[in-house]
Amino acid sequence: MKRVFCGLARVAGAVCLVSWHGAMAAAPSPGVRSPSQKGVVVTHRSTGVFEVKLEPQSAEEKGNAAAIGRLSIAKQFHGDLEASSSGQMLAASTATPGSAGYVALEHVTGTLQGRSGTFVLQHSGTMTRGAPQLSVTVVPDSGTGQLSGLAGKMTIQITEGKHFYEFEYTLPEPSN
Repeated sequence: MKRVFCGLARVAGAVCLVSWHGAMAAAPSPGVRSPSQKGVVVTHRSTGVFEVKLEPQSAEEKGNAAAIGRLSIAKQFHGDLEASSSGQMLAASTATPGSAGYVALEHVTGTLQGRSGTFVLQHSGTMTRGAPQLSVTVVPDSGTGQLSGLAGKMTIQITEGKHFYEFEYTLPEPSN
């Protein structure tokens, strides 16, 4: 079991906490119309910081296959997204140093630029001999309340031990 959690630490420490993508452009996506047009969905960009707590959970380990472990996730987001989240992560480490993968789902509750509700983020990350790749996307149709219709992607960057997020998303304009 120790091998599983050492692998998870590598995954959580290296895959989850490394700068994944370059900075996202602040401009709306091509083809997005102005907010004055009725029924238009506009691309937004939000930024901020977050704290994360990972707790090892029970998991199975089978022979010489990749070690698979499970972690609970708890986050506090600050900035344009003022929210908390909870979720679950499954991670696999291999015998090759720097190669691992994880998937996770986290339920986010709070406000996004003043609009309240909930949504679910889906993570899929891999590390190939130290080279990370991460996708964090909003689960389609998971938005509730004023976040109904939310769609988007989040990037994560770690600078001097501090976690930053950048969230590019679309959200229908509120009905009048």
